[in-house]
Order: sequence, then structure tokens, then C-alpha cells
Amino acid sequence: MDVELRQLRCLVAIVDEGTFTDAAIALGVSQAAVSRTLASLERALGVRLLRRTSRAVAPTATGLRVVAQARRVLGEVDDLVREATSGHTSLRIGYAWSAVGRHTPAFQRRWARAHPGTDLHLVRVNSATAGLVEGACDLAVVRRPPDDRRFGSAIVGLERRLAALSADDALASRRSLRLADLGERTLLIDRRTGTTTPDLWPADSRPVTEESHDIEDWLNVISSGRCVGMTAESTAHQYRRPGIVYRPVRDAEPIAVRLAWWRDDPHPATQTAVELLTALYRGD
Repeated sequence: MDVELRQLRCLVAIVDEGTFTDAAIALGVSQAAVSRTLASLERALGVRLLRRTSRAVAPTATGLRVVAQARRVLGEVDDLVREATSGHTSLRIGYAWSAVGRHTPAFQRRWARAHPGTDLHLVRVNSATAGLVEGACDLAVVRRPPDDRRFGSAIVGLERRLAALSADDALASRRSLRLADLGERTLLIDRRTGTTTPDLWPADSRPVTEESHDIEDWLNVISSGRCVGMTAESTAHQYRRPGIVYRPVRDAEPIAVRLAWWRDDPHPATQTAVELLTALYRGD
């Protein structure tokens, strides 16, 4: 079964205009061409789509359903063409757990003021590339260097590492911690997207680990007191939760925040986004 876009456009035009003659005018073709196109669509589908009388044209029950679906298909095709040819009217930035922490609202506001013609969308995708491989975003905020040479990246800022503890944990009363304070605890990590691994500790004092697969699961387990976590500072800003406290880990190296993109097809606004985020992390 072959259904073509021109056939769907013809069907919608007939329904919208009310007659074959008016549909032909709207489409810029002959009335005979409209008749042939509709007939070919009905043959392809094996159903009758329109009832024709001397005065009017009306969809059949099946025709009503087909017209509704045709409008959706044509709308999606129009969106696809517009996105591909309009110079990118939107910018989708993916992130796995937290976007850019406390800078997220300022980034959104500054972008809207400076680039009103390019809509900014933040998209959470819990994958190693925060949605790049999946095609869910144009740029991605990542906190590990991309290990795929297809991706380029730039460091836009640094964030402290914080321990995440249940509020009734004995360590929660301290203002800051050291790695050694967590060495005998069970550490909850996300191997796909997280920034914490046992390698942060000396080989002879590494904590036992359990694995989590999503921020909500991570937060729920930590709040129960069964495990502790360590994460980027941005997580504390984006996920403040009753029952969980965050404390800086003084001797843990900071985390580099990167913006990543496809090397062979970067979004036109890539450099602009890098510069704006770098300025925000610098405090400009």
C-alpha cells in the first residue's frame, strides 16, 4: 500500500474547501487532477472516503477518521520541513540528572531575552549522552568527557562534589565531609550517567556500591538511610528534598560541566550557548 503526501493534501483540501472545484483552485491543479488523486487514494486504502452529490461533498465515517489522521501527518511533515530549512528555530538541550543547577533559571531567562527567535527547551534523558545519541536534543549537558569521537565538547564550568545523606544520618550534622568519612558506607551510584565511582577513593578504602538507574530512585534510597550518595553541586540545587541533606566533600576534585554536540552537525547556536553558560558559571 502506497499513500503519498499529495493524496492526503488533496483529501484535506476537498474537505476544507467543500467542492472539487474549490479544492483544485486551492491546490493550483485541475479539477480532473483532484478527482484522479482522490480516486487513487481510495484505491490504495480500499475504502470510500467521500460521498459526492450534485451539491456537496462530505466524508464517510471512515473518511472522517482518515482526514483527522491526515491532518496530523501533514502537520508533522510541515514541522519537519520547517525545522530542517528555517535555520533552527528551537534549541533542545539534554541533561541526565540536573541541567546547570542554580544557573538554570538565569540561563533560560537570558536566552529568551537575547535570542527570542530560537526557543530553548531543556530535555531530561537519563542516558550517557543525555539524549544526543537518541536524537532527543541538539546539545547536551554532561559531566563526564564524551568517549565517542563523534561528539565535540567544551567545559563551561566547575561544580563541587557533595555528599547526599539522609537527614538523620550521623554525618548530616557536619558542615563538610572528607572522602574517608564515606569509605565505610554503601555508596549508591549510576554507572551510566553518574560522576561518582569507587576510583575516587584509595584502592584500600573504597566503599561498597549499589547501583541506581534514575534520580528519583537515587533520592528515595538515600532518604531511607540505606545508602549515601555523592553528586555534582547542581543536583542539590535542582532536587531539594525533605529527608535529604547535601554536604560538600572537601578533598574530592570538582566536576567539570561540559556542553556536548555532534561534531559533523552542530546546531548553529552551539557557540552562543557555550559562551552564555561559561559566563554564568564565571559569575558574569
